Amino acid sequence: MKTIVLASQKGGAGKTTLVAHLAVAAENAGDGPCVLIDTDAQASLASWWNVRAAETPALAPVTLKGLPQKLDALKTAGYAYAFIDTPPAITESIRTVVAQADFVLIPTRPSPHDLRAVGRTVELAASASRPFVFVVTQAKPNSRLTVQAMAALSDHGTVAPAIVHDRVDYAASMIDGRTVLEIDPRGRSAAEVTDLWAFVKTRTKEGKKARKHERKKYG
Repeated sequence: MKTIVLASQKGGAGKTTLVAHLAVAAENAGDGPCVLIDTDAQASLASWWNVRAAETPALAPVTLKGLPQKLDALKTAGYAYAFIDTPPAITESIRTVVAQADFVLIPTRPSPHDLRAVGRTVELAASASRPFVFVVTQAKPNSRLTVQAMAALSDHGTVAPAIVHDRVDYAASMIDGRTVLEIDPRGRSAAEVTDLWAFVKTRTKEGKKARKHERKKYG
């Protein structure tokens, strides 16, 4: 089982939305079964799952102390991917979660404030020797700022080529436990998420190779 953690010091980057969408994208691609874990005290991911009609992905309640044992149990139960949502701050609890990750995804909005805040999240992943990738979220179509943000992030690590744009359907889909993949499977947002999952899946399979590269890059 691969454990994918979404982490960002800056709030509002769309971690919870991405966690839900990537898990559904993985299920749709036949890469499941997938399980969600919510370590954010706000429990937004769990709230989304509680109103969801579909049976997949699953949700596993867990305490931080019991996270390693829970992940082992989920692996034994046959889950292929665990997606973990984290709170918007760099705390010891997030360090605990990142330490269990096979891969860290760092959502970042194309704004100066978000770009300035990304350093601490990078340091967190690098210090734990965990491979990570940036994904640009809430981007405006055809925005020069998005291009500049991707260029700036590329100086610190790999940036996912799939950009998540700022569209109402992402937020609207989360209201009733669905995703854009289910509301409009042929839409542009659904295509973005599908492409992002394909990229993340490939990166998680690189495993030790990606981890070795990041450890060398960040010492």
